[in-house]
Amino acid sequence: MQLTPFCLMLPCLRISPDRSQFFRYDTISLTCEDQLNSTGWNVKRKTLEGGFRPCSSGWGSTSLGSTCTIGNIYPSDSGVYWCESVDGERSNVVNITITDRTVILESPALPVSEGAAVTLRCKAETHSSDHVFDFYKDDHRISSSSTGEMTIHSASKSDEGLYKCSISGGRESTASWLAVDASLPPSTSAPPAASCSVSAIRLTCHLLVGTPYLLSTVLLGLIYRDRMRARTVAERRGNNDVVMEIVV
Repeated sequence: MQLTPFCLMLPCLRISPDRSQFFRYDTISLTCEDQLNSTGWNVKRKTLEGGFRPCSSGWGSTSLGSTCTIGNIYPSDSGVYWCESVDGERSNVVNITITDRTVILESPALPVSEGAAVTLRCKAETHSSDHVFDFYKDDHRISSSSTGEMTIHSASKSDEGLYKCSISGGRESTASWLAVDASLPPSTSAPPAASCSVSAIRLTCHLLVGTPYLLSTVLLGLIYRDRMRARTVAERRGNNDVVMEIVV
């Protein structure tokens, strides 16, 4: 399983398929990922009605530890989702939109790294070879395509914004925010080996913080041991001393 750079850096909520817009009756898989602590996380959400509820409390089903699956989704499942640990630590939040429209924009749900190639897809419920797809950024048309795809070859902060798409006939998607983060690694995905290296870096940081305390404890133990030895030797010498009296 490949992880996004964002999930390599922080505990995060990952969505499969990786997009923020879905058709009614689709299935979504939400997974909490933390490279140092893979357990103890729960998916939670704030619904449009304002409620806060964890997975399996009236919505979704939990499987494989920290994974929540929502099948046959409805527009009422739209809302803000995040991961929360048993200690109260929270991950990033993701805004998911389930629409009853016939067109959606498939764009990354998580921030993308600066310099990465990003492909946006305009998808209609009913496919037709006659469709012409238009893409918009902040309500300005920026591209047209017969394939339904638009690629940003090297994402930058200037590419951040609200994107949507439309097809011939006047049908259009809702808008989704595309975030670009310059602090992320310069790749769109990374194999497990890369995640191991990041975990090693985080583990090293913990060791660097804890090592001085460990060394201080060991040093105090050695000093105490040496003092006890010196005291024992002194007591033994005192017991073995011989006092000689000369009688005249």
